Amino acid sequence: MAELTQIYRYPHAPESICSESCPPGYRKAPQKGQPACCFDCILCSEGEFSNETDSTSCMKCPEDMWAKEMHDGCRNKTLEFLSFEEILGGTLAALSITGSLLPLSILFIFLKNANTRIVKANNRNLSYTLLVSLFFCFLCALMFIGRPITITCILRQFIFGISFVMCISCVLGKTMMVVIAFNLTQPRSSRRMWLNSRVTNTLVLVCTAIQVIICAGWLAHSPPFQYTDNKSKMGTIIVECNKGSPIAYSCTMGYMGFLASLCFVVAYLARKLPGSFNEAKLITFSMLIFGAVWISFIPAYLSTTGKYMVAVEVFAILSSSSGLVACIFLPKAYIIILRPEMNNIEMKRT
Repeated sequence: MAELTQIYRYPHAPESICSESCPPGYRKAPQKGQPACCFDCILCSEGEFSNETDSTSCMKCPEDMWAKEMHDGCRNKTLEFLSFEEILGGTLAALSITGSLLPLSILFIFLKNANTRIVKANNRNLSYTLLVSLFFCFLCALMFIGRPITITCILRQFIFGISFVMCISCVLGKTMMVVIAFNLTQPRSSRRMWLNSRVTNTLVLVCTAIQVIICAGWLAHSPPFQYTDNKSKMGTIIVECNKGSPIAYSCTMGYMGFLASLCFVVAYLARKLPGSFNEAKLITFSMLIFGAVWISFIPAYLSTTGKYMVAVEVFAILSSSSGLVACIFLPKAYIIILRPEMNNIEMKRT
Protein backbone atom coordinates (compact mmCIF):
# COMPACT_ATOMS: atom_id res chain seq x y z
CA MET A 1 0.00 0.00 0.00
CA ALA A 2 2.89 2.35 0.77
CA GLU A 3 4.30 1.64 -2.66
CA LEU A 4 1.02 2.55 -4.30
CA THR A 5 0.80 5.89 -2.50
CA GLN A 6 4.33 6.69 -3.60
CA ILE A 7 3.57 5.78 -7.21
CA TYR A 8 0.39 7.84 -7.46
CA ARG A 9 1.73 10.54 -5.10
CA TYR A 10 -1.35 10.47 -2.79
CA PRO A 11 -0.83 10.92 0.97
CA HIS A 12 -3.69 8.51 1.73
CA ALA A 13 -5.31 5.53 0.15
CA PRO A 14 -8.17 6.46 -2.28
CA GLU A 15 -11.73 6.14 -0.98
CA SER A 16 -14.69 4.65 -2.82
CA ILE A 17 -17.52 7.26 -2.62
CA CYS A 18 -20.70 6.95 -4.67
CA SER A 19 -22.74 9.77 -3.03
CA GLU A 20 -21.82 12.77 -0.93
CA SER A 21 -23.05 12.96 2.66
CA CYS A 22 -26.55 14.36 3.23
CA PRO A 23 -26.53 17.57 5.28
CA PRO A 24 -28.99 18.31 8.11
CA GLY A 25 -32.49 18.89 6.75
CA TYR A 26 -32.23 15.91 4.39
CA ARG A 27 -32.61 12.17 4.72
CA LYS A 28 -30.89 9.34 2.91
CA ALA A 29 -32.87 7.30 0.36
CA PRO A 30 -30.99 4.21 -1.00
CA GLN A 31 -30.79 3.84 -4.75
CA LYS A 32 -32.27 0.60 -6.04
CA GLY A 33 -29.77 -1.85 -7.47
CA GLN A 34 -26.81 0.21 -6.26
CA PRO A 35 -24.30 -0.39 -3.45
CA ALA A 36 -25.08 0.83 0.04
CA CYS A 37 -22.84 3.84 -0.45
CA CYS A 38 -25.10 5.08 -3.27
CA PHE A 39 -28.11 7.07 -2.09
CA ASP A 40 -30.15 10.22 -2.79
CA CYS A 41 -30.56 13.13 -0.39
CA ILE A 42 -34.23 14.04 -0.05
CA LEU A 43 -35.40 17.22 1.67
CA CYS A 44 -37.58 16.60 4.72
CA SER A 45 -41.32 17.17 4.23
CA GLU A 46 -43.24 20.16 5.61
CA GLY A 47 -43.37 20.01 9.39
CA GLU A 48 -40.42 17.55 9.57
CA PHE A 49 -36.72 18.06 10.30
CA SER A 50 -33.40 16.27 10.70
CA ASN A 51 -30.52 17.76 12.67
CA GLU A 52 -27.85 15.16 11.87
CA THR A 53 -25.66 14.45 8.86
CA ASP A 54 -26.59 11.36 6.85
CA SER A 55 -29.86 10.93 8.75
CA THR A 56 -31.95 8.02 7.50
CA SER A 57 -35.27 9.55 8.55
CA CYS A 58 -36.91 12.87 9.40
CA MET A 59 -38.68 13.65 12.67
CA LYS A 60 -41.94 15.54 13.05
CA CYS A 61 -42.02 18.89 14.82
CA PRO A 62 -44.35 19.31 17.81
CA GLU A 63 -47.89 20.59 17.12
CA ASP A 64 -47.07 24.13 18.23
CA MET A 65 -43.88 24.31 16.15
CA TRP A 66 -42.98 24.40 12.47
CA ALA A 67 -39.87 23.28 10.55
CA LYS A 68 -37.27 25.94 9.71
CA GLU A 69 -36.62 26.87 6.10
CA MET A 70 -33.63 24.50 5.92
CA HIS A 71 -35.54 21.79 7.83
CA ASP A 72 -32.63 21.43 10.23
CA GLY A 73 -34.71 22.27 13.29
CA CYS A 74 -38.08 23.57 14.50
CA ARG A 75 -39.31 27.06 15.35
CA ASN A 76 -42.40 28.29 17.14
CA LYS A 77 -45.45 28.87 14.98
CA THR A 78 -46.83 32.41 14.65
CA LEU A 79 -50.02 33.03 16.62
CA GLU A 80 -52.73 34.78 14.59
CA PHE A 81 -55.72 36.60 16.07
CA LEU A 82 -57.24 40.07 15.75
CA SER A 83 -55.07 42.08 18.13
CA PHE A 84 -55.50 45.54 19.59
CA GLU A 85 -51.85 46.30 18.76
CA GLU A 86 -52.15 45.88 14.99
CA ILE A 87 -53.59 48.54 12.68
CA LEU A 88 -56.74 46.62 11.73
CA GLY A 89 -57.69 45.66 15.29
CA GLY A 90 -56.79 49.07 16.71
CA THR A 91 -58.85 50.87 14.07
CA LEU A 92 -61.91 48.70 14.69
CA ALA A 93 -61.54 49.16 18.46
CA ALA A 94 -61.33 52.94 18.04
CA LEU A 95 -64.45 52.91 15.83
CA SER A 96 -66.25 50.81 18.42
CA ILE A 97 -65.47 53.19 21.29
CA THR A 98 -66.20 56.28 19.20
CA GLY A 99 -69.45 54.78 17.94
CA SER A 100 -70.60 53.95 21.47
CA LEU A 101 -70.30 57.62 22.41
CA LEU A 102 -72.83 58.59 19.72
CA PRO A 103 -75.92 56.92 21.25
CA LEU A 104 -74.81 58.12 24.70
CA SER A 105 -74.59 61.69 23.43
CA ILE A 106 -78.03 61.46 21.82
CA LEU A 107 -79.43 59.96 25.02
CA PHE A 108 -78.10 62.95 26.97
CA ILE A 109 -79.72 65.31 24.45
CA PHE A 110 -83.04 63.47 24.70
CA LEU A 111 -83.00 63.49 28.49
CA LYS A 112 -82.26 67.21 28.51
CA ASN A 113 -85.18 67.82 26.10
CA ALA A 114 -87.47 65.13 27.48
CA ASN A 115 -90.61 67.31 27.45
CA THR A 116 -90.37 68.47 23.85
CA ARG A 117 -92.70 67.09 21.17
CA ILE A 118 -90.10 65.27 19.12
CA VAL A 119 -88.81 63.33 22.14
CA LYS A 120 -92.25 62.48 23.52
CA ALA A 121 -93.49 61.32 20.12
CA ASN A 122 -93.68 57.53 19.76
CA ASN A 123 -92.76 56.47 23.30
CA ARG A 124 -89.69 58.28 24.65
CA ASN A 125 -88.95 55.50 27.17
CA LEU A 126 -88.63 53.09 24.26
CA SER A 127 -86.22 55.52 22.61
CA TYR A 128 -84.12 55.55 25.78
CA THR A 129 -84.02 51.74 25.83
CA LEU A 130 -83.11 51.64 22.15
CA LEU A 131 -80.22 54.07 22.67
CA VAL A 132 -78.87 52.04 25.60
CA SER A 133 -79.08 48.81 23.58
CA LEU A 134 -77.26 50.52 20.69
CA PHE A 135 -74.55 51.54 23.15
CA PHE A 136 -74.01 47.87 24.01
CA CYS A 137 -74.16 46.90 20.32
CA PHE A 138 -71.18 49.16 19.64
CA LEU A 139 -69.23 48.04 22.69
CA CYS A 140 -69.79 44.31 22.13
CA ALA A 141 -67.48 44.61 19.11
CA LEU A 142 -64.57 44.99 21.56
CA MET A 143 -65.19 41.44 22.75
CA PHE A 144 -64.18 40.17 19.30
CA ILE A 145 -60.75 41.86 19.43
CA GLY A 146 -57.81 40.44 21.39
CA ARG A 147 -56.66 36.88 22.01
CA PRO A 148 -59.74 34.70 22.46
CA ILE A 149 -60.30 32.73 25.64
CA THR A 150 -63.30 30.60 26.45
CA ILE A 151 -65.05 33.20 28.61
CA THR A 152 -64.74 35.92 25.96
CA CYS A 153 -65.92 33.45 23.31
CA ILE A 154 -69.09 32.92 25.33
CA LEU A 155 -69.66 36.57 26.23
CA ARG A 156 -69.08 37.92 22.73
CA GLN A 157 -71.84 35.81 21.19
CA PHE A 158 -74.36 36.23 24.00
CA ILE A 159 -73.92 40.00 24.43
CA PHE A 160 -74.04 40.43 20.67
CA GLY A 161 -77.18 38.32 20.25
CA ILE A 162 -79.13 39.75 23.19
CA SER A 163 -78.23 43.42 22.63
CA PHE A 164 -79.12 43.31 18.94
CA VAL A 165 -82.42 41.54 19.56
CA MET A 166 -83.29 44.12 22.23
CA CYS A 167 -82.41 46.85 19.75
CA ILE A 168 -84.55 45.41 16.94
CA SER A 169 -87.46 44.67 19.28
CA CYS A 170 -87.40 48.33 20.39
CA VAL A 171 -87.55 49.41 16.76
CA LEU A 172 -90.40 46.96 16.18
CA GLY A 173 -92.25 48.37 19.20
CA LYS A 174 -91.86 51.94 17.92
CA THR A 175 -93.14 50.90 14.48
CA MET A 176 -96.15 49.06 15.86
CA MET A 177 -96.98 52.06 18.04
CA VAL A 178 -97.17 54.23 14.91
CA VAL A 179 -99.50 51.77 13.20
CA ILE A 180 -101.76 51.40 16.25
CA ALA A 181 -101.92 55.16 16.85
CA PHE A 182 -103.14 55.94 13.34
CA ASN A 183 -105.62 53.07 13.18
CA LEU A 184 -107.36 53.74 16.50
CA THR A 185 -108.90 57.10 15.69
CA GLN A 186 -112.04 56.83 17.80
CA PRO A 187 -111.57 58.77 21.05
CA ARG A 188 -113.50 56.30 23.19
CA SER A 189 -112.49 53.12 21.46
CA SER A 190 -111.87 50.24 23.83
CA ARG A 191 -108.87 49.26 21.71
CA ARG A 192 -107.03 52.44 22.67
CA MET A 193 -105.62 50.44 25.56
CA TRP A 194 -103.07 49.14 23.04
CA LEU A 195 -101.55 52.63 22.94
CA ASN A 196 -100.31 52.13 26.47
CA SER A 197 -96.53 52.09 26.72
CA ARG A 198 -96.75 48.90 28.74
CA VAL A 199 -97.71 47.03 25.58
CA THR A 200 -94.52 47.96 23.73
CA ASN A 201 -92.43 47.43 26.87
CA THR A 202 -93.90 43.94 27.19
CA LEU A 203 -93.15 43.30 23.52
CA VAL A 204 -89.50 44.22 24.04
CA LEU A 205 -89.24 42.05 27.14
CA VAL A 206 -90.85 39.03 25.47
CA CYS A 207 -88.74 39.27 22.30
CA THR A 208 -85.55 39.69 24.32
CA ALA A 209 -86.51 36.87 26.71
CA ILE A 210 -86.85 34.46 23.77
CA GLN A 211 -83.28 35.27 22.70
CA VAL A 212 -82.08 34.84 26.29
CA ILE A 213 -83.69 31.37 26.36
CA ILE A 214 -82.00 30.43 23.07
CA CYS A 215 -78.64 31.58 24.44
CA ALA A 216 -79.19 29.72 27.72
CA GLY A 217 -79.90 26.52 25.79
CA TRP A 218 -76.76 27.15 23.72
CA LEU A 219 -74.72 27.58 26.90
CA ALA A 220 -76.15 24.43 28.47
CA HIS A 221 -75.82 22.22 25.40
CA SER A 222 -72.62 23.22 23.59
CA PRO A 223 -71.19 26.66 24.45
CA PRO A 224 -68.52 28.43 22.40
CA PHE A 225 -64.90 27.74 23.34
CA GLN A 226 -61.35 28.70 22.39
CA TYR A 227 -59.93 26.71 19.49
CA THR A 228 -56.48 26.58 17.87
CA ASP A 229 -56.27 25.79 14.15
CA ASN A 230 -52.84 24.38 13.19
CA LYS A 231 -53.68 23.30 9.64
CA SER A 232 -55.30 26.19 7.74
CA LYS A 233 -52.08 28.20 7.37
CA MET A 234 -48.55 26.80 7.21
CA GLY A 235 -46.40 27.97 10.08
CA THR A 236 -49.31 29.76 11.75
CA ILE A 237 -51.59 28.85 14.64
CA ILE A 238 -54.96 30.57 14.30
CA VAL A 239 -56.43 31.24 17.73
CA GLU A 240 -60.17 31.61 17.30
CA CYS A 241 -63.54 30.92 18.87
CA ASN A 242 -65.42 27.79 17.94
CA LYS A 243 -69.18 28.38 17.89
CA GLY A 244 -69.76 25.12 19.77
CA SER A 245 -73.18 24.38 18.33
CA PRO A 246 -73.74 25.59 14.74
CA ILE A 247 -77.47 24.99 15.21
CA ALA A 248 -77.67 27.26 18.25
CA TYR A 249 -75.67 29.96 16.46
CA SER A 250 -78.00 29.68 13.46
CA CYS A 251 -81.01 30.00 15.77
CA THR A 252 -79.73 33.22 17.36
CA MET A 253 -78.93 34.76 13.97
CA GLY A 254 -82.13 33.44 12.40
CA TYR A 255 -84.29 34.86 15.20
CA MET A 256 -82.58 38.22 14.84
CA GLY A 257 -83.19 38.11 11.08
CA PHE A 258 -86.85 37.20 11.61
CA LEU A 259 -87.41 40.20 13.90
CA ALA A 260 -85.61 42.53 11.46
CA SER A 261 -87.75 41.25 8.56
CA LEU A 262 -90.95 41.67 10.57
CA CYS A 263 -89.89 45.18 11.56
CA PHE A 264 -89.18 46.07 7.93
CA VAL A 265 -92.58 44.80 6.75
CA VAL A 266 -94.50 46.70 9.43
CA ALA A 267 -92.51 49.88 8.84
CA TYR A 268 -92.98 49.61 5.07
CA LEU A 269 -96.75 49.30 5.46
CA ALA A 270 -96.80 52.34 7.77
CA ARG A 271 -94.49 54.55 5.70
CA LYS A 272 -97.33 56.61 4.16
CA LEU A 273 -99.20 57.28 7.38
CA PRO A 274 -99.52 61.02 8.16
CA GLY A 275 -97.73 62.71 11.00
CA SER A 276 -94.98 65.22 11.54
CA PHE A 277 -92.79 62.76 13.43
CA ASN A 278 -93.79 59.50 11.78
CA GLU A 279 -90.65 57.33 12.00
CA ALA A 280 -91.85 54.58 9.67
CA LYS A 281 -89.91 55.83 6.63
CA LEU A 282 -86.70 56.20 8.62
CA ILE A 283 -87.16 52.78 10.21
CA THR A 284 -87.79 51.23 6.79
CA PHE A 285 -84.54 52.67 5.48
CA SER A 286 -82.62 51.62 8.60
CA MET A 287 -83.88 48.04 8.26
CA LEU A 288 -82.83 48.03 4.60
CA ILE A 289 -79.31 48.99 5.66
CA PHE A 290 -79.40 46.43 8.48
CA GLY A 291 -80.48 43.65 6.12
CA ALA A 292 -78.01 44.61 3.39
CA VAL A 293 -75.11 44.58 5.86
CA TRP A 294 -75.87 41.15 7.28
CA ILE A 295 -76.77 39.57 3.93
CA SER A 296 -73.44 40.71 2.49
CA PHE A 297 -71.77 39.53 5.70
CA ILE A 298 -72.54 35.87 4.99
CA PRO A 299 -70.42 35.37 1.81
CA ALA A 300 -67.67 37.66 3.14
CA TYR A 301 -67.53 35.71 6.41
CA LEU A 302 -67.43 32.31 4.72
CA SER A 303 -64.70 33.33 2.25
CA THR A 304 -62.18 34.52 4.86
CA THR A 305 -60.19 32.82 7.60
CA GLY A 306 -58.40 33.76 10.79
CA LYS A 307 -58.37 37.34 12.00
CA TYR A 308 -59.93 38.65 8.80
CA MET A 309 -63.04 36.55 9.41
CA VAL A 310 -63.38 38.17 12.85
CA ALA A 311 -62.77 41.61 11.34
CA VAL A 312 -65.65 41.06 8.89
CA GLU A 313 -67.99 40.24 11.77
CA VAL A 314 -66.87 43.31 13.75
CA PHE A 315 -67.35 45.51 10.69
CA ALA A 316 -70.89 44.15 10.22
CA ILE A 317 -71.72 44.90 13.87
CA LEU A 318 -70.42 48.47 13.66
CA SER A 319 -72.03 49.14 10.27
CA SER A 320 -75.49 47.90 11.24
CA SER A 321 -75.39 49.77 14.56
CA SER A 322 -74.30 52.97 12.83
CA GLY A 323 -77.10 52.61 10.29
CA LEU A 324 -79.73 52.41 13.03
CA VAL A 325 -78.36 55.44 14.89
CA ALA A 326 -77.98 57.51 11.72
CA CYS A 327 -81.44 56.76 10.32
CA ILE A 328 -83.55 56.88 13.48
CA PHE A 329 -81.89 59.37 15.82
CA LEU A 330 -79.64 61.75 13.90
CA PRO A 331 -82.58 63.53 12.17
CA LYS A 332 -84.19 64.11 15.59
CA ALA A 333 -80.93 65.33 17.10
CA TYR A 334 -80.55 67.70 14.14
CA ILE A 335 -83.99 69.21 14.78
CA ILE A 336 -83.41 69.54 18.54
CA ILE A 337 -80.02 71.21 18.19
CA LEU A 338 -80.16 73.15 14.91
CA ARG A 339 -83.88 73.56 14.18
CA PRO A 340 -85.54 74.03 17.57
CA GLU A 341 -88.44 75.96 15.98
CA MET A 342 -89.56 72.74 14.27
CA ASN A 343 -89.69 71.08 17.67
CA ASN A 344 -91.85 73.79 19.24
CA ILE A 345 -94.23 74.88 16.49
CA GLU A 346 -97.38 72.81 16.31
CA MET A 347 -97.52 71.18 12.89
CA LYS A 348 -100.62 70.01 11.11
CA ARG A 349 -100.83 66.49 9.89
CA THR A 350 -100.66 66.10 6.16
